[in-house]
Amino acid sequence: MSLGSRLARSCLPKRWPRYSSSQAQPQRLTSDHDWTEFQETRTSLKTLMNGLSHYGSEQTSKWSLRDGLRRPAKDATLSALLASGAHFGHASSRMDPNFMPYAYGTRAGITLIDLDRTLPLLRRAAKLVRAVAANDGQILFIGTRSDLRPIVQQAAQRLGSQGYHVGDRWLPGTLTNKWQMFGQETVRAKRIIPDLVIVLNPLSNMNAIQECALTNVPTIGTIDTNADPRIVMYPIPANDESPRTAEIIAGVLSVAGREGIAIRNAEMARMRASVQSAWEDVMTMKEQTQAEADPEND
Repeated sequence: MSLGSRLARSCLPKRWPRYSSSQAQPQRLTSDHDWTEFQETRTSLKTLMNGLSHYGSEQTSKWSLRDGLRRPAKDATLSALLASGAHFGHASSRMDPNFMPYAYGTRAGITLIDLDRTLPLLRRAAKLVRAVAANDGQILFIGTRSDLRPIVQQAAQRLGSQGYHVGDRWLPGTLTNKWQMFGQETVRAKRIIPDLVIVLNPLSNMNAIQECALTNVPTIGTIDTNADPRIVMYPIPANDESPRTAEIIAGVLSVAGREGIAIRNAEMARMRASVQSAWEDVMTMKEQTQAEADPEND
């Protein structure tokens, strides 16, 4: 018998918790004896795991379903989009004719989205977000469903003062009637019109898309099979009813925006260092000139 086997047998508890045949979890602890037995079992299992950890690999992290919201990936992959259900569209009878270039085919009456077209368009949108953020642009995330509200909120928070979000309802006239909505002083003192708008559910926010078109604001949108890709300037064909797909898209775009802000901050720091160095050189030359012109040095 190997050392690992002897250690495992010596550390195993004499009595394991009883499982009910009709339940998938142990019975409730109803007495002090049950609680003591539970503590002993947990301690024995912890000792066993610590003893065997030297003979195998260790688990350093645990993936959670919400990690896509808190810690989004820098770049999306086909496997991630496929796992999130981004390829599922609506019924083939509801497919918009202009969506045909992005359709992979139909199965069981459902239109499947070609993710080989989705991935490069998502990366193109990420480059746009990075460029806008690097040029001190304001980016607005719109997702007016209850499951999209925390997604757009987290995405806007990653951009700091350059990120904004709308998670409830788009008020008509927010952009086209800004003088009456915000007042003359606010419009003159602050930037009301965003530089880029990202819409996760475009069909429910057509008023916002129309106002962006009237005010010349570029738009990025998640376009499903029942929508016309031409309603936004930069379409991303994907399932707009999947929260996990929305997490991937918003996460990739917000991380790209954060990179753009970092690029801008690094460039500003380099410019400040250059100006400071130039100013120090000027002051040094001025001191040398004064020293040469001083008659006491003759």
